[in-house]
Amino acid sequence: MCGIVGYVGAENSTRAVDVVLEGLSRLEYRGYDSAGVAVTTGTISQVKRAGKLQNLLDELASNPLPNSATSIGHTRWTTHGGPTDENAHPHLSFDGSISLVHNGIIENHAELARELAEQGIERVTQTDTEVVAHHLALSYKKEGDLTKALLATVAELEGSFTIVAIAADAPGTVVAARRNSPLVVGLGDGENFVGSDVAAFVGQTKRAIEMGQDELVTITPDSVTIQTFEGEPVERDEFEINWNAEAAVKGGFNTFMEKEIHDQPSAVRDTLLGRMSESGSLMLDELRIDESILRRIDKIIVVACGTAAYAGHVAKYAIEHWCRIPVEVELAHEFRYRDPVVSEKTLVVAITQSGETMDTLMAVRHARDQGAKVLAIVNTHGSTIARESDAVLYTHAGPEVAVASTKAFVAQITATYLLGLYLAQLRGNKYSDEVITYLDELMAMPDKITAVISQEDEIKALVASMKDVKTVLFLGRHVGYPVALEGALKLKELAYIHAEGFAAGELKHGPIALVEEDQPVFFIVPTPRRPVLHAKVLSNLQEVKARGARVLCIAEEGDTAVAEYADTVIRIPETPTLLHPLVSVVPLQIFACALATEKGLDVDQPRNLAKSVTVE
Repeated sequence: MCGIVGYVGAENSTRAVDVVLEGLSRLEYRGYDSAGVAVTTGTISQVKRAGKLQNLLDELASNPLPNSATSIGHTRWTTHGGPTDENAHPHLSFDGSISLVHNGIIENHAELARELAEQGIERVTQTDTEVVAHHLALSYKKEGDLTKALLATVAELEGSFTIVAIAADAPGTVVAARRNSPLVVGLGDGENFVGSDVAAFVGQTKRAIEMGQDELVTITPDSVTIQTFEGEPVERDEFEINWNAEAAVKGGFNTFMEKEIHDQPSAVRDTLLGRMSESGSLMLDELRIDESILRRIDKIIVVACGTAAYAGHVAKYAIEHWCRIPVEVELAHEFRYRDPVVSEKTLVVAITQSGETMDTLMAVRHARDQGAKVLAIVNTHGSTIARESDAVLYTHAGPEVAVASTKAFVAQITATYLLGLYLAQLRGNKYSDEVITYLDELMAMPDKITAVISQEDEIKALVASMKDVKTVLFLGRHVGYPVALEGALKLKELAYIHAEGFAAGELKHGPIALVEEDQPVFFIVPTPRRPVLHAKVLSNLQEVKARGARVLCIAEEGDTAVAEYADTVIRIPETPTLLHPLVSVVPLQIFACALATEKGLDVDQPRNLAKSVTVE
């Protein structure tokens, strides 16, 4: 949520605005409702506009900013104050000396605003960010140094923030600070960058440095200086960005979401690569938990939000089956408020694509405060949750740009399976040859996902007759239940249609009252090789068909029993029960994307949504 870019180049450079605008375009996936950019050339000039980035580009085409070597930019997701030109970032200080952008929430902004009012400085916007700009300007007057001024300012702030600022009389310098909100530094030759993530500058450099919690960075064309909020110097190794700029563009598809649906075979395959040692033992990425502790774990709690939580529900079935450890799945934003039962024998598994989801971060901190060990499953190296957890298992899905998650979901499921098999092997529940068999089955999944994607034209053909439906139901049993939940979520996110996912066994306990003539109902049908489960779902299918529903089934190849009752059958390859979600979710993603497209909606940036929710 919110995208931030900062750039400083050589004194004679004139490309600062172009670099920042390119970075903002790559950060559009984070979700935003306004955009702006500022430069300093001895004085500060800035332009900002509500709405899409194109509105800003159009304004700059008519009224370009001065050539500059130093610039900051921002795409804003509204928290304080509506999405207006006035509330958009950057914010200019009362005296014009400072321009500043911010991601996060300043919790004590009202108190800080009162202090400003006592000095005759009134806010002209509704934002908490403007208050920071004024305080930074006051500190800059006092300190005479932008870095020292920002250190003094962050000491006054409560809440979560990434702040990036420039000063009118200090061209060639950008300062930035972070607390509980993402920030990364890009390293160039005679130029340097900061951004919310590496997508902000991946088109310019492959070299980057992670910023830690409560750290401040000062960049000039030739230097990067990091220190703690207490002023202590910090030395950091740089890392190489291992994906290219083309990975953040559509690659020939009409939308990022379509591209990312097609990326799913690679996301699963890459997440599985390199996990087995020569001795036949599974390996995780960054395991900082002693094996003796993991052997004593008596409960696992998965904390996550949205799609990641549904990946956790899938994981529950597999981990309990393989490890015989009870697994609870908690919405991260509820976890710490209900006094959960957590001990040193509890393993908390935090699932988040960005590694910056604030609700999940707070749950991680609460769990560790209670003595639990935390393992993070994340897609973003160097993210806050990855750093603050005791162990990390990275998904290797690459950047996911579309707001509605697809490839991150299947990669997260794959990672939880790896975790379950790792624990099963470590604790003696599974022998190495059994683990290898499961891994072989997992390695077959990319080809099976590809087979499902190859049917996308048939799936897309369904939407023409469903463009005007008002509600859609999704039903599944066992691992099909969380797939039903995810299918419903995708339709809500993308097509703005009311949709509900149910455990199919609940049908007669209330939801069947919703079924009427021509009501679309999707069934995620279990494999016939689980005859009891299969028979139960067939019974549910007949019940809704008898009431005139339009029945759409996701069923395995060779499952002839469903054809008698289904209006439409979308076939998936034969797949072991626990691995079913990796293929059965794909048709639902394609359907939701196609239906939203048919309705003329923006599938990459659905209304009111952000990719990474970095505030509670």
